[in-house]
Amino acid sequence: MQNNKSLWLAACALAVSMCVVAPAHAGWPFKKKDAAQAEQAEQAEQAASEADGKPKGHPAWMNDQGEVIKASDAEEGYGQKVKGINDWEGEITGKPAPGSKFTELKIGMPVKQVTDIVGQPTDQGVYATGKAWIPFYHGSGRTRIEYVYKGQGRLIFDGKGGFDSGANLVWIINSANESGYRE
Repeated sequence: MQNNKSLWLAACALAVSMCVVAPAHAGWPFKKKDAAQAEQAEQAEQAASEADGKPKGHPAWMNDQGEVIKASDAEEGYGQKVKGINDWEGEITGKPAPGSKFTELKIGMPVKQVTDIVGQPTDQGVYATGKAWIPFYHGSGRTRIEYVYKGQGRLIFDGKGGFDSGANLVWIINSANESGYRE
């Protein structure tokens, strides 16, 4: 039994040492960048992200005028980053439909306040984010609550780690084309 344990420990030590030492040897299996190349790549990446803070071009779910044409496919990062009430950070994507009550909303508002302003959604749902799968992580951002409003768009709330009504608005997706139902 002791012999097997020693053999297993030796194999683990060898595997770890190969992972640590191997990258230092040019060509196996990693290709090393020299310091100048690494610095140049980092500067180019930083300059691109500082230029406007948004990905280049527009995605398939948004037209050239910045209007969301398919809100169910919307991705974060293409809207305006805003700081809302009680220091909540969020995003507003797209242009509001004419007469939309979404213009009265502020990032950070609780669900009840939002529904008092814009009314009940035509559809709603809850989904888990990638943070839900981080072991021992109990912070915010693990769940999202989505409210869909026909002809106005979608509202996304941070579920604060649970599926309760104590959620706050973190993303407004304006879309006059919204069908009113989750797909």
